[in-house]
Amino acid sequence: MTDSAEKDFDAMREAMLETIAEHASNAGPGIGRSKIGARVLDVMGRLPRQEFVPFEIRPFAYLDQPLPVACGKTISQPFMVALMTDLLDVGEKDIVLEIGTGFGYQAAVLAALAAKVYTVELIEELAEEAVKRFARLGITNIEARVGDGARGWAEAGPFDRIMVTAAPDLIPPALFGQLKTGGRMVVPAGIAEAQQLMLVTKDKDGHLETEQLLPVRFSELESEDDFD
Repeated sequence: MTDSAEKDFDAMREAMLETIAEHASNAGPGIGRSKIGARVLDVMGRLPRQEFVPFEIRPFAYLDQPLPVACGKTISQPFMVALMTDLLDVGEKDIVLEIGTGFGYQAAVLAALAAKVYTVELIEELAEEAVKRFARLGITNIEARVGDGARGWAEAGPFDRIMVTAAPDLIPPALFGQLKTGGRMVVPAGIAEAQQLMLVTKDKDGHLETEQLLPVRFSELESEDDFD
């Protein structure tokens, strides 16, 4: 890539961060915060989002909107990535489960904040593309596999944090069970026209608390059970 192209992407990332900050300020009353944390913004300001979209739409990688990747799936709007990551409150020693790898951008953001990320993708083609991108960027603390996200990754859990990037009608029970005591999960859930972004926490006694934050529109979380 030419120096000129790199500078263009640098400028686009800066503009993306400004848009994220503006959206966070406007959404503040609904999400309980008026800005995104500095750690999240620092990661998103450095991570080359253009590497996680098809080559032909790289010039649009930093637009604040979902973009198509493959297999009818999308990469999420940058503001939503920032918000969900900030809500997850990932610590540098945390082990994180992500459901819905796609081309791997959200996993890469989480990997820059956490000790280890396990990510599950139902569609093999998407999982393979994500793994190629992780290797190309030298990201070594992500483990990816093809599988049913609704079932989580039991043998690698329990997890300090769980991120779900597609919407089930109801939060899968397996994910509740794989969340550590004191853990947090961010998940969009609900039927297509009535999805809510939810924050789930598990207290020291193992009790779960679910908070609805704001209306969202995500792709449906598909499960192997849907094809039986």
